[in-house]
Amino acid sequence: MANLSSSQKPVQMSLTTEGSGAGQSSGPLLWALFDKLLWTPIAGYPAANFEFKPQVTPLSTLNESVLFITLYYAMIISGKEFMRHRKPFKLQALFLIHNLYLTAISGFLLALFLEQLLPTLVAKGTFYAICDARGGWTQPLVVLYYLNYLTKYLELLDTAFLILKKKPLTFLHCYHHGATALLCYTQLAGATSVSWVPITLNLTVHVVMYAYYFLAARGIRVWWKQWITRLQIAQFVIDLGFVYFSSWSYFTATYWPWLPHPGTCAGEEFAAITGMSILTSYLVLFISFYLATYNKKPVGKQQSTVGERTDGNKKDNIEETIVVLEKLEKSRAMTTGASVAAS
Repeated sequence: MANLSSSQKPVQMSLTTEGSGAGQSSGPLLWALFDKLLWTPIAGYPAANFEFKPQVTPLSTLNESVLFITLYYAMIISGKEFMRHRKPFKLQALFLIHNLYLTAISGFLLALFLEQLLPTLVAKGTFYAICDARGGWTQPLVVLYYLNYLTKYLELLDTAFLILKKKPLTFLHCYHHGATALLCYTQLAGATSVSWVPITLNLTVHVVMYAYYFLAARGIRVWWKQWITRLQIAQFVIDLGFVYFSSWSYFTATYWPWLPHPGTCAGEEFAAITGMSILTSYLVLFISFYLATYNKKPVGKQQSTVGERTDGNKKDNIEETIVVLEKLEKSRAMTTGASVAAS
């Protein structure tokens, strides 16, 4: 999409005001707590001072992102070979911890996003929030976009657990994990203000999904497993609606202004094209997975049907045999009677 104009450049929001002596926190409560208790102690500076700078910020270049993703796929190949003749590891405690902290991280990031976005949506409306950088690309949101991007590398551990436990690896799983890291990088580098829509929906899905994995690993039967895939499909449908709309707004405003459009959208063209392509592929793959997994006829039912057909055929054969025998008996009786009469 477009380069950010001077009126659309991300604005830096200060979270402190000058009071009587000490700087007192103002603004969103969760953000202030996050900054004070997590970001500043770890990063060594306030979250309000963060800037995403290529070549400076960790994992901020395409080469770094592609290298990490390449190592991920190399890990899959080498890991499967390593486990070929080995017994699966249980890793129960680690797996529980992994799913628990991903559930917590996803939920906390979602809450931080909502705290930043809801006032903008109420005050300025949806178009402003998805297409104007002052609505969808503020400095606090950039911090959250970057943290969400980093979690995509943390989620690659999902695959490591599957390999070590010798669980089946599907193409969808491997493709989705690697492509999502690339998708988040391109949207962060391309400064697309619509980014919060796919991200918040994805965080919602992840809260449900990782909570399910945690409960299932505890041996708790969960009835809503099938709804996770349905929720993911709904997520991609909504994602594409917003992404196609914002991309249409930008491209028509930039190249075909005579076509109907509500205005332009902030961001880079490469990010718009990448986002549309990857999200479309997700929708197709997840629908295919759902149909293959949940719409096929159960094996037991198929076997039962075959058995019923076999039993029916046997019954028909028996009935036909009885009829033939009855006819033979009648024929013999008639022959015997004729012989007696002749004598």
